[in-house]
Amino acid sequence: MLHHARSRQALAGWFAVSLLAVGVWALTSCGTVARTVSVPLTIPGASYVGNQACAECHRNLTQVFGASPHGRYHREEGLRMAGQTGCESCHGPGSLHAQAGGGRERLILNPGKDAGACLECHVETHAELRLPHRHPVLEGKLSCVECHDPHGQDLFKAHGGLAMARVNEGCASCHREQARPFVFEHEALREGCTVCHQAHGSVHPALLVQRDVNLCLKCHAQPQAGVGLVNVGKMGFHTDFVRLGTCWTAGCHTAVHGSNLHPKMLY
Repeated sequence: MLHHARSRQALAGWFAVSLLAVGVWALTSCGTVARTVSVPLTIPGASYVGNQACAECHRNLTQVFGASPHGRYHREEGLRMAGQTGCESCHGPGSLHAQAGGGRERLILNPGKDAGACLECHVETHAELRLPHRHPVLEGKLSCVECHDPHGQDLFKAHGGLAMARVNEGCASCHREQARPFVFEHEALREGCTVCHQAHGSVHPALLVQRDVNLCLKCHAQPQAGVGLVNVGKMGFHTDFVRLGTCWTAGCHTAVHGSNLHPKMLY
């Protein structure tokens, strides 16, 4: 009886270890996928026809598409990878659209109206757009093409305009007050809005990359005189000032984007 009891205990122990090993394997196998797995877009009743069918009507787009980052990535080789390459990887299978003679948004997907097609591949951006403070893309109030041109050579040029061809131009189309010229400009604007703001989403208000005084000290930092002391440029010691809050909420530099009245960024 003792021998059988020990055998049952050994079997139970082996089963528990095996179950644990299977669980660990399942978790690590799901957590270590080296690539994004996306499903080709579908349109009921439609099939894939290839880039050439699109080029017959959309030549103005297909002529430049080959030089774009999307075009270089989605290089089509016949229909061997239909649905995963070329125009239809973002717009869905185009047979019904072509048979109907085309037409804007007719029997075809338009990522400019629905960001779902873009987010199939840009999963990191999808996650950022779900952070507490974000641009309202998922809510349908903005689309990706308002900041990016998916067909052209520069993804940071908005569709039909210069956008980010110049620093901040893409943001300025909506945030005119913050991006306008100032007599006393904040030098950070020369580097671009994304020095201080995360474009898609952030855990901090106003899409800031950091919410406390460290945001400013990223640029205005210098060797300090001692532990707990903060020294900022020609302005000298700021230890007592930074204890009041951030550089802008403490009332010291309220015009963080620039000022027409005061060189110390005050309204």
